Amino acid sequence: MTRLTRRTVLAGITGLTATTLIGAPAGFAASAFVQFRPNGSASVSHSAYDDLLKVHVKRDAKGYHRVDYRGVKANRAALKAYLVALQEVRPSTLTRAEAHAYWINLYNAATLDVVVEHYPVKSIKKINLGGGGLFGSGPWSKPLLTVEGMPLSLDDIEHRIVRPIFVDPLSHYGLNCASYSCPNLAVSAFTGSNVNTLLTQNARDYVNHERGVSVQSGRITSSKIYSWYAQDFGGKRRLKTHWSQYGEPELVAAIKPASLGRFTYDWSLNDVR
Repeated sequence: MTRLTRRTVLAGITGLTATTLIGAPAGFAASAFVQFRPNGSASVSHSAYDDLLKVHVKRDAKGYHRVDYRGVKANRAALKAYLVALQEVRPSTLTRAEAHAYWINLYNAATLDVVVEHYPVKSIKKINLGGGGLFGSGPWSKPLLTVEGMPLSLDDIEHRIVRPIFVDPLSHYGLNCASYSCPNLAVSAFTGSNVNTLLTQNARDYVNHERGVSVQSGRITSSKIYSWYAQDFGGKRRLKTHWSQYGEPELVAAIKPASLGRFTYDWSLNDVR
Protein backbone atom coordinates (compact mmCIF):
# COMPACT_ATOMS: atom_id res chain seq x y z
CA MET A 1 0.00 0.00 0.00
CA THR A 2 2.80 2.40 0.85
CA ARG A 3 5.73 3.05 -1.45
CA LEU A 4 9.03 4.07 0.05
CA THR A 5 9.76 6.01 -3.12
CA ARG A 6 7.64 8.18 -1.25
CA ARG A 7 -3.85 23.30 1.68
CA THR A 8 -7.72 28.67 7.99
CA VAL A 9 -8.91 27.50 11.10
CA LEU A 10 -8.80 31.12 12.22
CA ALA A 11 -7.63 34.18 10.36
CA GLY A 12 -4.08 34.89 11.36
CA ILE A 13 -3.06 31.37 12.35
CA THR A 14 0.55 30.81 11.42
CA GLY A 15 1.46 27.83 13.56
CA LEU A 16 0.13 25.02 15.68
CA THR A 17 2.19 25.18 18.82
CA ALA A 18 -0.17 26.68 21.40
CA THR A 19 -3.48 27.23 19.64
CA THR A 20 -6.77 25.74 20.77
CA LEU A 21 -8.77 25.08 17.63
CA ILE A 22 -12.45 25.44 16.83
CA GLY A 23 -14.05 22.09 17.47
CA ALA A 24 -11.37 21.03 19.97
CA PRO A 25 -12.17 20.40 23.63
CA ALA A 26 -11.48 23.31 25.95
CA GLY A 27 -7.78 23.50 26.71
CA PHE A 28 -6.84 21.07 23.95
CA ALA A 29 -3.40 22.08 22.68
CA ALA A 30 -2.88 21.88 18.93
CA SER A 31 0.78 21.15 19.60
CA ALA A 32 -0.19 17.52 20.17
CA PHE A 33 -0.76 17.23 16.42
CA VAL A 34 2.41 18.92 15.17
CA GLN A 35 3.86 15.46 14.62
CA PHE A 36 1.59 15.06 11.59
CA ARG A 37 3.08 17.92 9.62
CA PRO A 38 4.30 16.35 6.36
CA ASN A 39 8.01 16.73 5.83
CA GLY A 40 8.99 13.84 3.61
CA SER A 41 8.99 12.60 0.04
CA ALA A 42 6.88 9.42 0.36
CA SER A 43 3.62 8.63 -1.42
CA VAL A 44 0.65 6.28 -0.89
CA SER A 45 -1.42 4.15 -3.24
CA HIS A 46 -5.18 4.65 -2.90
CA SER A 47 -6.12 2.32 -5.76
CA ALA A 48 -8.22 -0.04 -3.61
CA TYR A 49 -10.31 2.88 -2.33
CA ASP A 50 -10.55 4.34 -5.83
CA ASP A 51 -12.00 1.04 -7.06
CA LEU A 52 -14.60 1.08 -4.28
CA LEU A 53 -15.66 4.67 -4.97
CA LYS A 54 -16.03 4.11 -8.70
CA VAL A 55 -18.48 1.26 -8.04
CA HIS A 56 -20.52 2.69 -5.16
CA VAL A 57 -20.68 6.48 -5.70
CA LYS A 58 -23.41 7.48 -8.16
CA ARG A 59 -23.49 10.90 -9.90
CA ASP A 60 -26.94 12.20 -10.91
CA ALA A 61 -27.96 14.56 -13.73
CA LYS A 62 -27.44 17.62 -11.49
CA GLY A 63 -23.93 16.58 -10.52
CA TYR A 64 -24.91 15.36 -7.05
CA HIS A 65 -23.18 12.24 -5.72
CA ARG A 66 -25.16 9.62 -3.80
CA VAL A 67 -23.61 6.60 -2.10
CA ASP A 68 -24.76 3.01 -2.38
CA TYR A 69 -24.26 2.21 1.31
CA ARG A 70 -25.85 -1.21 0.93
CA GLY A 71 -23.27 -2.05 -1.70
CA VAL A 72 -20.43 -0.65 0.41
CA LYS A 73 -21.64 -2.76 3.34
CA ALA A 74 -21.49 -5.87 1.18
CA ASN A 75 -17.92 -4.91 0.27
CA ARG A 76 -16.92 -3.81 3.78
CA ALA A 77 -13.98 -6.18 3.97
CA ALA A 78 -12.22 -4.21 1.22
CA LEU A 79 -12.99 -0.93 2.98
CA LYS A 80 -11.67 -2.30 6.27
CA ALA A 81 -8.50 -3.54 4.62
CA TYR A 82 -7.90 -0.09 3.13
CA LEU A 83 -8.39 1.56 6.53
CA VAL A 84 -5.97 -0.85 8.14
CA ALA A 85 -3.38 -0.15 5.45
CA LEU A 86 -3.76 3.64 5.83
CA GLN A 87 -3.21 3.40 9.58
CA GLU A 88 0.12 1.71 8.92
CA VAL A 89 1.32 4.75 6.93
CA ARG A 90 3.35 7.48 8.60
CA PRO A 91 1.78 10.61 7.09
CA SER A 92 4.59 12.77 8.47
CA THR A 93 6.86 11.11 5.89
CA LEU A 94 4.64 12.11 2.95
CA THR A 95 4.89 15.09 0.66
CA ARG A 96 2.43 17.91 1.44
CA ALA A 97 0.11 17.02 -1.44
CA GLU A 98 0.25 13.30 -0.64
CA ALA A 99 -0.52 14.02 3.03
CA HIS A 100 -3.46 16.26 2.12
CA ALA A 101 -4.91 13.47 0.00
CA TYR A 102 -4.14 10.89 2.69
CA TRP A 103 -6.05 12.70 5.46
CA ILE A 104 -9.07 13.44 3.26
CA ASN A 105 -9.30 9.82 2.15
CA LEU A 106 -8.82 8.54 5.69
CA TYR A 107 -11.61 10.80 6.99
CA ASN A 108 -14.00 9.82 4.21
CA ALA A 109 -13.26 6.10 4.34
CA ALA A 110 -13.69 6.06 8.13
CA THR A 111 -16.99 7.93 7.76
CA LEU A 112 -18.17 5.37 5.22
CA ASP A 113 -17.23 2.58 7.61
CA VAL A 114 -19.12 4.17 10.53
CA VAL A 115 -22.24 4.54 8.42
CA VAL A 116 -22.24 1.03 7.00
CA GLU A 117 -21.68 -0.42 10.47
CA HIS A 118 -24.99 1.15 11.55
CA TYR A 119 -26.79 0.97 8.20
CA PRO A 120 -29.70 1.33 7.56
CA VAL A 121 -29.76 4.73 9.26
CA LYS A 122 -31.50 7.96 8.18
CA SER A 123 -28.76 10.34 9.31
CA ILE A 124 -25.20 10.14 10.53
CA LYS A 125 -26.30 12.28 13.49
CA LYS A 126 -28.33 9.27 14.67
CA ILE A 127 -25.05 7.37 15.14
CA ASN A 128 -24.25 8.62 18.62
CA LEU A 129 -20.91 7.25 19.72
CA GLY A 130 -20.61 9.31 22.89
CA GLY A 131 -20.28 12.85 21.64
CA GLY A 132 -20.78 14.78 18.45
CA GLY A 133 -18.30 17.63 18.85
CA LEU A 134 -19.49 20.76 17.09
CA PHE A 135 -22.82 19.17 16.16
CA GLY A 136 -23.99 17.84 19.54
CA SER A 137 -24.64 14.25 18.48
CA GLY A 138 -23.02 11.85 16.08
CA PRO A 139 -19.80 9.84 15.73
CA TRP A 140 -17.27 12.65 15.33
CA SER A 141 -15.70 12.82 18.82
CA LYS A 142 -14.94 9.15 19.40
CA PRO A 143 -11.42 7.89 18.57
CA LEU A 144 -11.84 5.46 15.70
CA LEU A 145 -8.34 5.26 14.24
CA THR A 146 -4.73 5.15 15.33
CA VAL A 147 -2.09 6.90 13.24
CA GLU A 148 1.59 7.08 14.22
CA GLY A 149 0.61 5.81 17.66
CA MET A 150 -2.04 8.47 18.31
CA PRO A 151 -5.76 7.62 18.67
CA LEU A 152 -7.76 9.92 16.41
CA SER A 153 -11.41 10.88 16.02
CA LEU A 154 -13.01 12.32 12.90
CA ASP A 155 -13.01 15.70 14.68
CA ASP A 156 -9.27 15.35 15.25
CA ILE A 157 -8.65 14.74 11.57
CA GLU A 158 -10.80 17.64 10.34
CA HIS A 159 -10.30 20.35 12.97
CA ARG A 160 -6.87 19.59 14.39
CA ILE A 161 -5.01 18.20 11.39
CA VAL A 162 -6.51 19.04 7.99
CA ARG A 163 -7.70 22.60 8.65
CA PRO A 164 -4.70 23.93 10.61
CA ILE A 165 -1.94 22.07 8.80
CA PHE A 166 -3.05 22.60 5.21
CA VAL A 167 -4.75 25.99 5.76
CA ASP A 168 -6.84 25.53 2.61
CA PRO A 169 -10.58 26.39 2.52
CA LEU A 170 -10.98 23.94 -0.35
CA SER A 171 -10.39 21.12 2.16
CA HIS A 172 -14.06 21.57 3.13
CA TYR A 173 -15.02 20.41 -0.35
CA GLY A 174 -13.07 17.17 0.07
CA LEU A 175 -14.30 16.04 3.50
CA ASN A 176 -17.66 14.27 3.32
CA CYS A 177 -19.96 13.81 6.34
CA ALA A 178 -22.34 11.34 4.66
CA SER A 179 -25.16 13.92 4.52
CA TYR A 180 -27.20 15.47 1.70
CA SER A 181 -25.83 18.97 2.32
CA CYS A 182 -22.19 17.90 2.35
CA PRO A 183 -19.93 18.50 -0.62
CA ASN A 184 -19.79 15.47 -2.87
CA LEU A 185 -17.96 12.31 -1.94
CA ALA A 186 -15.66 12.23 -4.95
CA VAL A 187 -16.01 9.39 -7.43
CA SER A 188 -12.22 9.03 -7.38
CA ALA A 189 -9.79 8.75 -4.50
CA PHE A 190 -7.69 11.81 -3.74
CA THR A 191 -4.03 11.43 -4.59
CA GLY A 192 -1.00 13.65 -4.38
CA SER A 193 -1.24 14.33 -8.09
CA ASN A 194 -4.99 15.11 -8.26
CA VAL A 195 -5.80 16.64 -4.86
CA ASN A 196 -5.82 20.28 -5.97
CA THR A 197 -7.70 19.59 -9.20
CA LEU A 198 -10.27 17.36 -7.49
CA LEU A 199 -10.86 19.83 -4.65
CA THR A 200 -11.41 22.59 -7.20
CA GLN A 201 -13.90 20.46 -9.11
CA ASN A 202 -15.73 19.57 -5.90
CA ALA A 203 -15.87 23.29 -5.04
CA ARG A 204 -17.45 24.09 -8.39
CA ASP A 205 -19.94 21.24 -8.07
CA TYR A 206 -20.97 22.39 -4.59
CA VAL A 207 -21.18 26.14 -5.13
CA ASN A 208 -23.27 25.64 -8.27
CA HIS A 209 -25.68 23.15 -6.64
CA GLU A 210 -28.76 24.37 -4.76
CA ARG A 211 -27.55 22.87 -1.48
CA GLY A 212 -24.41 24.99 -1.70
CA VAL A 213 -25.52 28.44 -2.89
CA SER A 214 -28.79 29.71 -4.36
CA VAL A 215 -30.31 33.16 -4.96
CA GLN A 216 -33.99 34.05 -4.82
CA SER A 217 -35.58 37.50 -4.70
CA GLY A 218 -32.22 39.12 -4.12
CA ARG A 219 -31.35 36.97 -1.09
CA ILE A 220 -28.65 34.31 -0.90
CA THR A 221 -29.37 31.00 0.79
CA SER A 222 -26.24 28.97 1.38
CA SER A 223 -24.93 25.96 3.23
CA LYS A 224 -24.18 26.23 6.95
CA ILE A 225 -20.64 25.18 6.06
CA TYR A 226 -20.14 28.85 5.16
CA SER A 227 -21.47 29.91 8.56
CA TRP A 228 -19.74 27.29 10.74
CA TYR A 229 -16.39 27.83 9.03
CA ALA A 230 -16.79 31.40 7.73
CA GLN A 231 -13.30 32.41 8.83
CA ASP A 232 -11.77 29.61 6.80
CA PHE A 233 -13.22 31.41 3.77
CA GLY A 234 -11.94 34.82 4.88
CA GLY A 235 -15.04 35.78 6.92
CA LYS A 236 -18.66 36.29 5.88
CA ARG A 237 -17.78 39.53 4.09
CA ARG A 238 -15.65 37.54 1.65
CA LEU A 239 -18.09 34.70 0.95
CA LYS A 240 -19.42 36.35 -2.21
CA THR A 241 -15.86 36.66 -3.48
CA HIS A 242 -15.24 32.99 -2.77
CA TRP A 243 -18.45 31.84 -4.44
CA SER A 244 -17.71 34.02 -7.47
CA GLN A 245 -14.44 32.15 -7.97
CA TYR A 246 -16.26 28.87 -8.52
CA GLY A 247 -19.77 29.85 -9.63
CA GLU A 248 -21.11 29.65 -13.14
CA PRO A 249 -21.64 33.04 -14.83
CA GLU A 250 -25.41 33.06 -14.18
CA LEU A 251 -24.91 32.39 -10.45
CA VAL A 252 -22.12 34.94 -10.15
CA ALA A 253 -24.32 37.60 -11.78
CA ALA A 254 -27.14 36.80 -9.30
CA ILE A 255 -24.81 36.82 -6.27
CA LYS A 256 -23.24 40.21 -6.96
CA PRO A 257 -26.26 42.45 -6.07
CA ALA A 258 -27.83 39.98 -3.61
CA SER A 259 -27.62 40.12 0.19
CA LEU A 260 -26.64 37.28 2.51
CA GLY A 261 -29.72 35.47 3.76
CA ARG A 262 -30.05 32.27 5.71
CA PHE A 263 -27.72 29.30 6.10
CA THR A 264 -29.28 25.84 5.90
CA TYR A 265 -28.19 22.22 6.24
CA ASP A 266 -29.91 18.89 5.52
CA TRP A 267 -28.45 16.04 7.58
CA SER A 268 -30.32 13.26 5.81
CA LEU A 269 -28.07 10.47 4.58
CA ASN A 270 -26.67 10.90 1.08
CA ASP A 271 -27.91 7.42 0.22
CA VAL A 272 -29.00 6.26 -3.21
CA ARG A 273 -32.72 6.49 -3.92
